[in-house]
Amino acid sequence: MVRYDLGFFLCCCKSFLGSADGDGENFYDLLGVENDATPEELKRAYKRRSLEMHPDKLAQRGREVTPEDQARFTRMKEAYEVLSDPHKRETYDAIGEKGMKWLEEPFSIDPQQLAHNFATSSAVDRSKIFGIFVAIAVAIFLLPFLACLMVDHHLGPGAKWIGILTPLWIWDVFILFYHSRVIMMGPIHRPDHIPEEEWVDPLPMSKRFFSLFRFCLIVLFEILVAMKLDGSVQSPWAKVFIPIYVWEATTLWKKVPLAKMKIVTVEDLETALGKPFAEFTQAERELIAKRYSVVPSTGSSEFESAHKLKSRARQDVIKLVFRVSFLIFLIIQLDFGLELNWWLVFTPIWVLSLCICCGTFQSFREVAAAAAERDPETFGNITGKKMTGTGFDEEAQGGSAYGAMGDDSSDTEGGEKKPSLTQEEKEELKGQVMQSGYRMMTACCSQAFLLVIVILFVGKLDGAQYSSVWIISPFLFVAGIFLFCF
Repeated sequence: MVRYDLGFFLCCCKSFLGSADGDGENFYDLLGVENDATPEELKRAYKRRSLEMHPDKLAQRGREVTPEDQARFTRMKEAYEVLSDPHKRETYDAIGEKGMKWLEEPFSIDPQQLAHNFATSSAVDRSKIFGIFVAIAVAIFLLPFLACLMVDHHLGPGAKWIGILTPLWIWDVFILFYHSRVIMMGPIHRPDHIPEEEWVDPLPMSKRFFSLFRFCLIVLFEILVAMKLDGSVQSPWAKVFIPIYVWEATTLWKKVPLAKMKIVTVEDLETALGKPFAEFTQAERELIAKRYSVVPSTGSSEFESAHKLKSRARQDVIKLVFRVSFLIFLIIQLDFGLELNWWLVFTPIWVLSLCICCGTFQSFREVAAAAAERDPETFGNITGKKMTGTGFDEEAQGGSAYGAMGDDSSDTEGGEKKPSLTQEEKEELKGQVMQSGYRMMTACCSQAFLLVIVILFVGKLDGAQYSSVWIISPFLFVAGIFLFCF
């Protein structure tokens, strides 16, 4: 039986996948086995095909190895990696190679190809997409619309919040079902081609139960809020928010170690312990892994990933501080009757939005400055002024350019001219700058959108006489534009 996630994917996206996998050989053909081959048959077929197709074996037989031979061998290895993993094999059998690539890299698919596949798909598949879109739109907007009618007292005195929030309970049931399915899957089995000492379960059971626990806290909070608004619970709001306290505490417990993580290179460890990394004992490696994040070098992709993970964790901790501050202001306002101005209560939200926008802008400037330092010709005018690694040059700061003639410090390093970048390196720099710029624009636009909604909400709390539907009007406006384009 097809997994529920694959069934849902096929129902939603079959019209975008087009025909199967084109004219190329499928993975079973590459290994020379039937579609119902057992794991043992796959292993034997892989060994046999490796002896036939490995470039070294071809060279030993006196045959000249071509790039096509190398590519075919690599593709055969990829086929075995997929089919030897039961989870990946089930996915491949259901949606093919194209579908797998779409799941792994959603942005790697050509939009024109997607549009062509959709246009040439059957009317039934296209109608599924439209029906799903309408159902999602109704499910998303029904709850806020009912809440607005409830706040404006249009549903009568007998209406209860526990009933108004029925769409939310339905969403919660679906999400709980998803969490239970993930737990029932059990541990992910190690693929045969990965050594046991190198295998790490990407989704350990502890992580699955932890996610379920955090979601249950949210559901419990929703129920308590509904009962408090209906008058079924007489406890103060400070007690109603207990699940949120625990949820934020688990967030802090998860993020603080990452934010304080120390990143060290293999060379640093070898210098500190006075021996090669290969000679480290298992106990030493386990102790190091608990305290540090070990990367090959500061210029490696692992270092960049670890640095991003640490920066993201620090940002999450800062956001948590603002959320807790807002929670304190809110509870004081609700429980102690101080009648503070609602605009003051939401001060942490205003400051957090400003910090997010300023932070993304600063990140963009740093990326642009680093790119301008490596390639002043291409990136020196990103902001309309020549940039250096530490900021703008003297002229940009209003200083004098006197004495600058003949000063090639921007093109030299230690008296030697910097080597020019290759076209590939320039394209990589362009990609980094553009990605940082997109992140900045996305963050600023999303914060502006959310601020409009929060301002309308706070205005209503402060006694404004407009209908509560105006609070969700930005969502309705965006949905209308999307429907018009669709």
